[in-house]
Parts: sequence; C-alpha cells; structure tokens
Amino acid sequence: MRTLERTVEALKGSLNDVEQKYAPRLLWCQGDDTILRQFASVSIVGSRKVSSEGKNRAKRLAKILAERNIAILSGLAEGVDTIAHQTAIECQVKTVGVIGTPLDRFYPKQNEALQRKISEEHLLVSQFPIGTPTRPACFPQRNRTMALLSDATIIVEASDDSGSLHQGWEALRLGRPLFILKSSVDDRSLKWPKELMNYGAMVLSNDNIDDLFDSLPAGGVTIEI
Repeated sequence: MRTLERTVEALKGSLNDVEQKYAPRLLWCQGDDTILRQFASVSIVGSRKVSSEGKNRAKRLAKILAERNIAILSGLAEGVDTIAHQTAIECQVKTVGVIGTPLDRFYPKQNEALQRKISEEHLLVSQFPIGTPTRPACFPQRNRTMALLSDATIIVEASDDSGSLHQGWEALRLGRPLFILKSSVDDRSLKWPKELMNYGAMVLSNDNIDDLFDSLPAGGVTIEI
C-alpha cells in the first residue's frame, strides 16, 4: 500500500489562523486522499468499553449519517470507534481512520483487518512517521487532529475520564460544532456533558438532528470540489 505525505490543508482545504496553529506539520496517509474534500465529515467517538445501549446508539447514528452520504471519521479504537467504522463500511459510505500510531502499527491488534480495509478502500491517517514509539500522549494528539479534520464531532458515550473528551475540547477550541447525545446529557452521574455545554457543546437527539446537518458544509451533502 502506497503511503502519501500530505498536509492538513491538502486533505481538508484552507485553514484559518487558529486551525493552522494546532495542525500537525505533516500527515501520513494511505487510501483515497480526496474524501475529506469531497464529502462533509463527522467524527463519531466515545467509550472503548461502550454499553449495549451505547453500541446501538452509535450504530443508529452512523446509519443516519450514511443516509446523507456523510463521511464518518473515528479513531479505530475498541467500542464506539469500531462500530462507527464498521457501520460506515456496511452502509457503503466513506470512512476515515485517524490513528494514534504509525501506519504500520495496529492498535488494538484485533482491528488489524479493519485498519487494512480502511487503508485500501477508504482513508487511513496518522501524524506519526514510521518508527515513532507509541506513547499515551499520542492519542490526545490524534484526537486534536481528528477534530481538525472533521466538520463536526459527536460524543456518543463516555466516562468522566474518557480520552474522547480530549476531542470534545479540541473541537470547541477550533470552533467546530460539538454534539453530545442526549442520553449522556441526561446521565446525572456524569460531569463532563455540562462542562462541555458551558463552552458551547450542543445536545443531540432525534428532535434536533437537523441542527447537526445544518452545521455541516452544503447541509451535509456531497461537497463539490
């Protein structure tokens, strides 16, 4: 599989000053590097140890996005990420995997086949060159990049110490729409939904799904280059 070296601007289009400040200098990619310029794109992220209800919500959400031909981004982790990618592939829409390891590493190992499929038929992106040691700090960096590559981010389910919250804060910092499923907002045991909503995150439910579509380029349909 041929590896491409691309800037964020080459993948996504022009960046403003804030976006440029937080963009990695270079990305390493495999697959179709035109996806993010052709389609509106939404990140679906959440817990690795997702509940059965969370699994169902992630799958339904991915199907709704697929119906609008929206590219689905996630981080190829266990749980919500895996469901998002798999559902996109099942629905025959494009998916983008933004990983926290170099392209030749597979984490978790059980997602090796899924990662290979994304690299061959969709788009796989890493900001870490081959040979870079994988450390815990790599994954929050990955979340920052995924927020940058997405037109919006949706958190499906997460604990108060979930790594998915890094992406939520990065989306807000970049001025990108951040949505939290109503089921998490209604969970009184969680602190993070209210904290993110205090800085501009929005609740997402069946009643206001159009708010998500309205926040996307071209209303969530295919974008002309």
